[in-house]
Amino acid sequence: MTTVKICGLKDTETVRSVLHLPIDHIGFLFAKSKRQVTPAQAGEMVKVIHRSRERGNRVPLTVGVFVDPSEQQLAEVMREAPIDVIQLHGSEDAAFCKWVRDTYRVQVYRVCSVDNQSAQTIEEALAPYAGCIDGLLLDTAGGGTGRTFEWNRIPDYLAWTNRCGIPLLVAGGLHPDNVEELLEAYAPDGVDVSSGVETDGVKDISKITAFVERVKRHESHASA
Repeated sequence: MTTVKICGLKDTETVRSVLHLPIDHIGFLFAKSKRQVTPAQAGEMVKVIHRSRERGNRVPLTVGVFVDPSEQQLAEVMREAPIDVIQLHGSEDAAFCKWVRDTYRVQVYRVCSVDNQSAQTIEEALAPYAGCIDGLLLDTAGGGTGRTFEWNRIPDYLAWTNRCGIPLLVAGGLHPDNVEELLEAYAPDGVDVSSGVETDGVKDISKITAFVERVKRHESHASA
């Protein structure tokens, strides 16, 4: 199954509007961004998701996106908005990832900005993270650019995540019109979208629905 992550949600109304869709992760940005939310804002959205879970509904995991967070920032967020996954998008080393996972008993996803590293360099860079993270997410260098990276780099990372038994998610410039192409060519374990399902900087429910439907359509064709 290909997982779907919708990132950068900012209000409870949007959260309620997407909970009926087969989305696996909902992401909240705590790093500096036009989509940044406060711990209190995220807490209100997390409450909406938890209430839906309590009613017996299938709900997505909540993901907090950070860039080189301090221990104080993490503590404040986890107090106000107890999330399921902490996604680290900065220069965090393997020891910090392990500390976060052990301290908060959450999953940790490490983001890797894709550049022109060789396969050997990729192996060397990722080796310390084996056993310290629960998922790897590839994004365009710089993050939040709305641009794709060179997808032919994906197999090198996918080989590593397969050996480690963790999922590989792909972000960076995805939208409803190119996600099936990515899935057909490279079959990552999950996809992550933010600006690609927005209109004028605001999450567009019709675009989110189209994105999810096209991921699921690819799944049904692949299994046929």
